[in-house]
Amino acid sequence: MLKFSIVIVNYYSGLLSKACIQSVRKTYAGTDYEVIVVDNDSKDDSREILTSEIDNIKVKFTGKNLGYAKAVNIAISETSGEYIILLNPDIVALKDGITELIKFMDENPKVGIASGQLINPNGSIQDSGFRFYKPITILYRRTFFRHFPWAKRHLDRIFMHDTDFTKNQKVDWVLGACMCIRRSALEKVGLMDERFFLYFEDMDWCRRFWKLGWEVWYVPRARFAHYHKRESAQEQGVFIFLNPVARIHISSGFKYFMKYRGKNGIS
Repeated sequence: MLKFSIVIVNYYSGLLSKACIQSVRKTYAGTDYEVIVVDNDSKDDSREILTSEIDNIKVKFTGKNLGYAKAVNIAISETSGEYIILLNPDIVALKDGITELIKFMDENPKVGIASGQLINPNGSIQDSGFRFYKPITILYRRTFFRHFPWAKRHLDRIFMHDTDFTKNQKVDWVLGACMCIRRSALEKVGLMDERFFLYFEDMDWCRRFWKLGWEVWYVPRARFAHYHKRESAQEQGVFIFLNPVARIHISSGFKYFMKYRGKNGIS
């Protein structure tokens, strides 16, 4: 068995996926891993880039946009590594990032999912470890209520702004942009819930890991740059539903809260 499998879901981001893979190869000296990319029916130059500009990767083309969770599951079905490292195309592995993530998993057998520290382009630490959302969290994030002190206190708690993110720690959930999953735990928990087309699939997955006794950790020594555009978090006010990404985000949130309604304190 290989030590780990890199999984990337590509959607109109061929050059970013290429840079992500190159960063892994540049910063990880071993050869005991594989790279699987699933393209979710990109209509740009992604096919050419993935098939002719990157060597030694497995590429699967879905033929239609199946959503993020389903594409991840397709990729995982092609993997053989002891660990599965899920990376967004806009992730760049920094020095020893992969090594530190694997080392942490090897040393902590109770951990089912671990994520590294994500760095913004300006060098600041990005929010990537969280407490579970409440239904009110989305309202506070996406409307003018976010400016009120009580909403800010709630969001600070959810985003764990009371926490020292220079230290290893347990968290409720981590961003799917960068997570390392233990295969033996995955075989018990199951794949991502494909009811989530986009967003909340990572929160749901981490919740299911916790439910079966597998821990979720944030590991700051494993550092990755994340050049993301947070379209889902743009404030839209009364025009929120004019943003298609926002509509998907809210729809996924509704599915998540209905799934866990009345369970473990969600109400």
